[in-house]
Formats: sequence, structure tokens, C-alpha cells
Amino acid sequence: MIAIMKREFKAYFASPLGFVFLAVFYFFSGLFFFLSCLLPNVAEFGSLFSNLFIICLLLIPMLTMRLLSEEKKQRTDQLLLTSPTSLTRLVAGKFLGAYLVYLLAISVTVVYFLIVMFSTSEGLPWASYLGNLVAILLLGAGLIALGTFISSLTESTVISVIITYASFLFILLFEALASVIKFDWFYNFVIQPLSVNARYTQFTTGIFELSHVLFFLSMTVIFLFLTVRVLESKRWN
Repeated sequence: MIAIMKREFKAYFASPLGFVFLAVFYFFSGLFFFLSCLLPNVAEFGSLFSNLFIICLLLIPMLTMRLLSEEKKQRTDQLLLTSPTSLTRLVAGKFLGAYLVYLLAISVTVVYFLIVMFSTSEGLPWASYLGNLVAILLLGAGLIALGTFISSLTESTVISVIITYASFLFILLFEALASVIKFDWFYNFVIQPLSVNARYTQFTTGIFELSHVLFFLSMTVIFLFLTVRVLESKRWN
């Protein structure tokens, strides 16, 4: 698993993909940091991390589009499927390789926190920053797992990225269904419990609940499990 993770991580920087992902993430996160923290001179990170939600939806498909679809395209998937490495370790290694690149991107928020720490006379927003940091890490894990699953379904990176963007758009607009389907029970038992945006927003407003943590962890585990099942079906076929 570690070897696969290292290989995937290095593969991102053997091409421009990893550098482009980081550059775009740093640019927009820096822009939102300036507009939401430095310009108004406030020591509050909720607005910044709310905007990072959109950035993640836009950029994470770049990380996941080639994870497994590229293996199919190059016909190297059969080597992976017949290797002694278990499919669970294979999927976990690829997921972790993408997640490491994501961690590199998110680590820039530590720099933002240090800037705020040395430039404000207000009390340090430790709780706000740490809560939002946990939220963005959990969100990234769930979205990367979903993208990995979608990548396992096709050999075309173009189709993979299109479906991933469509899925992420659905996640973004999921709560809008409540205004279309005007049933209170539907909102209370379907929309609210399954809304990624609503649970993430709770973190950015300072509400830290174990149920939200478990939701994102479950999302990650479920989509990685489904990815393993997809590869197993191909192994037997």
C-alpha cells in the first residue's frame, strides 16, 4: 500500500497536473484569505473555509480523474488486478497518494493562521481554525473517495472528470431539492441527513458535532469499499 501511495504521489509531479492543482488552489485560497481576513482585518476563518468548499468541488476532480481510469486506458489494470497486492490495499494506496497532494494544498492554511496570529491584536481563533481544518480534511477525504470510485467505472479520463463534476454539482445543489420537493418529511429524513454542504457549513459556523465527523468518514469508507467491489467484479470477469 505504501509503495502504491508513493508511486501515485510522485506521478502527480511527474506531469504538470500536481503543480497546476497546487498553483490554482494556492491562488484562489490566497485570494479568499485576503478578501475575508486581511482586508477586513478580522481573525475569523469561517468565511475562508466556506469558500474553500467551492474550490475543493472545482479542483478535486483533477486529482481523481486518472487514478484508475488511466490504468484501464494504458491496459495496466490487468497487472494490478493479478498482482499479489490485495485490492483493498491497491485502492487505499491510490486514495492516499491523491490525498497527500490534497494535504499539501490544505497545508497553506497553516501559513494563513500564522499570518493572522502575528498581525492581529485580537484573541487567536484556535477553536475556529482547528474546527474548520478538521472539516476541510474530512470533506477532501470524502470527495476524493467519491472521485476514486467514479474513476474506477470508466477508462476515459474525460468521462471520469465529467461525471465527477456532475456528482459534485449535485452535492452543491442537493439542498435546493428541498425547495422543489416541498415535503417536510423529505427534507428532515433525506435532504438534511445526506447534505454534504449543510454538514460542512456547520463546521464553518463553529458547530463541531461527532455525527458530522462520522458522516464524512462513512462517506469515505463507503466509496472506497464500492471501488474495491468494482475492481473485484472486473477481476472475476
